[in-house]
Amino acid sequence: MIRRVMSLLVALGAIVAALVVLPAATAQAATCATAWSSSAVYTGGGNVSYNGRNYTAKWWTQNERPGSSDVWADKGACGGGGDGPGQNNGFVVSEAQFNQMFPNRNAFYTYKGLTDALSAYPAFANTGSDEVKKREAAAFLANVSHETGGLVYIKEVNEANYPHYCDTTQSYGCPAGQAAYYGRGPIQLSWNFNYKAAGDALGINLLANPYLVEQDPAVAWKTGLWYWNTQNGPGTMTAHNAIVNNAGFGETIRSINGSLECNGGNPAQVQSRINKFTQFTQILGTTTGPNLSC
Repeated sequence: MIRRVMSLLVALGAIVAALVVLPAATAQAATCATAWSSSAVYTGGGNVSYNGRNYTAKWWTQNERPGSSDVWADKGACGGGGDGPGQNNGFVVSEAQFNQMFPNRNAFYTYKGLTDALSAYPAFANTGSDEVKKREAAAFLANVSHETGGLVYIKEVNEANYPHYCDTTQSYGCPAGQAAYYGRGPIQLSWNFNYKAAGDALGINLLANPYLVEQDPAVAWKTGLWYWNTQNGPGTMTAHNAIVNNAGFGETIRSINGSLECNGGNPAQVQSRINKFTQFTQILGTTTGPNLSC
């Protein structure tokens, strides 16, 4: 009898062990629908995403935020989450949201390249409240979108400009050649002195090999983050500080292009950046904050 009971216990133990090692099913989040817009009109059955969730309109609606009104049926989380393949690895922008922002992007500008680059500047999109973190990510990506035509262009299109970006008065000169320091990457890094400064900060010899910015997605993203987080440019503060200190999106434009766009320099370009920023904040489910224009 004891032997029979022991045999049963062993058998049960084997079954339990087998159950324990079976991999748990992983739920796959739905792809995010088109981002909700406060100005759009939706009819019954219309699908939108807001703040990382999908919603379906029950009837006609305009300017009723999903989640705040019973006109919207909550269809669950979208865009992924966690640290598995294709997920956001802690970044406030999921891969699905990134793809939604840049539906026609060049394959060079990978989401993984961006998330791999984040370690170079850990304060980026990781400072302050969740609202501010998402706002900074939206502000950076909106400016990036403007600079690259929606992440389409890896390098400057007008090749006639290429020889102009070599400042020969610098002691280190232009070792890669006079025409080697044209605009590249998400914020179109240009000039030999900027390649030198970015490379020194990142521990990469970009002065000798500026071509890395158009060959390695993580390096390209790192140069954009270098400028965003460390350079005032023609402004009075870094773009990072402009957002986290609530100076406003307009100051990020000033840090990138100064009077070429701000103070009446090119109102259409400023508005284009603002439009993209507004769109991206809606995708991420955050607010734009004050002082949109410069």
